[in-house]
Amino acid sequence: MSQAPVEYANAAPEVKAVFDDIMTTRGVPDVNNFWKFIAQHPPTLARTWDSIKDVMALGALDPLIKELIYVAVSVTNNCGYCVASHTAAARRAGMTDEMFGELLAVVGMANETNRLAVGYRVPIDPAFELPVK
Repeated sequence: MSQAPVEYANAAPEVKAVFDDIMTTRGVPDVNNFWKFIAQHPPTLARTWDSIKDVMALGALDPLIKELIYVAVSVTNNCGYCVASHTAAARRAGMTDEMFGELLAVVGMANETNRLAVGYRVPIDPAFELPVK
């Protein structure tokens, strides 16, 4: 398998169709590197784009909240590419420097306390259990 990005001019028709949808949906003149690299496997490209388009669409959570969550998970998963991409998207959606600072503070604290709870094998309090319906 090639480790080079798939450029639009050299893309297969099914890849061009997904690239066209990404560019139209996002209002951009080209797709970013993530899409170009996963386009090496067109079924993965199509499935991933369909899923992300659905998950990140308008819903009960506004676009900024979704991007902030994406940044938080990306920081925790140590994905530098995703941190950069979704931080830029969060800024476009209205994230301020103050919000970014607080987000990272929460991410850091959650990771610390999660590890403490796991390490100490803290049992879940009955008050935190979901009620039976």
